[in-house]
Amino acid sequence: MIDGVSLDQLRTFIAAVDEGSFSAASRKLNRAQSAVSGWVGTLEEQLGVLLFDRSSRYPSLTSEGVLLLADARNIVAGVDTLKARARSMTSGVEAELSVVIDVFFPTTIISAVAKDFAKQFPLTPLRLFVEGLGAAYQPVLDGRCSLGILPPLPQPFPSLVSERLGELPLLAVASPQHPLALFHGRIPRRELSKHIQLVLTDRSDLTSGRDFAVASPATWRLADLSTKRAFLKDGVGWGGMPLHMIETDLYDGTLSILDVDDMPPSGYMLTMSAFHQPSQPPGPAGKWFVDRMKTLWRGADIIAARSDAELKHVPRP
Repeated sequence: MIDGVSLDQLRTFIAAVDEGSFSAASRKLNRAQSAVSGWVGTLEEQLGVLLFDRSSRYPSLTSEGVLLLADARNIVAGVDTLKARARSMTSGVEAELSVVIDVFFPTTIISAVAKDFAKQFPLTPLRLFVEGLGAAYQPVLDGRCSLGILPPLPQPFPSLVSERLGELPLLAVASPQHPLALFHGRIPRRELSKHIQLVLTDRSDLTSGRDFAVASPATWRLADLSTKRAFLKDGVGWGGMPLHMIETDLYDGTLSILDVDDMPPSGYMLTMSAFHQPSQPPGPAGKWFVDRMKTLWRGADIIAARSDAELKHVPRP
């Protein structure tokens, strides 16, 4: 008999509890009170459990009814979610949105966009991956991610379409006690080659055998920026870091900007763009995600401009 339980019965059971009586539930459901009482009674027979104590003027839940009420709410909510998700799919919204984001991209912007995305598309799961270099391109190229928020690489990817989001500054830095930080005057490239350079390693084969922005033959390869930052602060080599990750280090004096030849004092500007395959253009959720990133990036550009001005006052060795 339990297999015959209907959603109408469960909704009626919930309404009777929420409204406080069968008569109030009948008014809410726009049904006769006898129908409400009959559905609840039939539900009790099918479950083999008494849901309401009817000994007083107003029915009250039994202890069994209290437990089963939670199950009834979960079932009805699950069906409502299923219907809403199906409506969302038929309107063209992606079943889920998978995005790979370059390790240099500001986490604060990612977090803000994800928070807003959850409100805008509550039924669309968001899958975020953080990678660097070719490993960030690979999920977009092989279709595992529909979007990539990525910087350009020296090698082209003509199979992908891109939309510019904004720029972030990269600075060459080292510990204040590092020989390069103590160098007098602008640092020539030949001086950089005398010291260990910390660089990110590519966990894919896309850039195998190729180095980008490497000035020293002595390189230590690290898999993440947090470890690289820790090594730099501890005086283990020099390297490039995005400004947003090291602003506090610059102002508290645990890292110093290296005045390198051919690099402007404000750093090298790295362009970030949204990449996707031409055959898989973003749907409504993906388009919203990119537009929201662009909006927040404009605010970040203002902050970056302010930071560039403030960097002029950061003491240099």
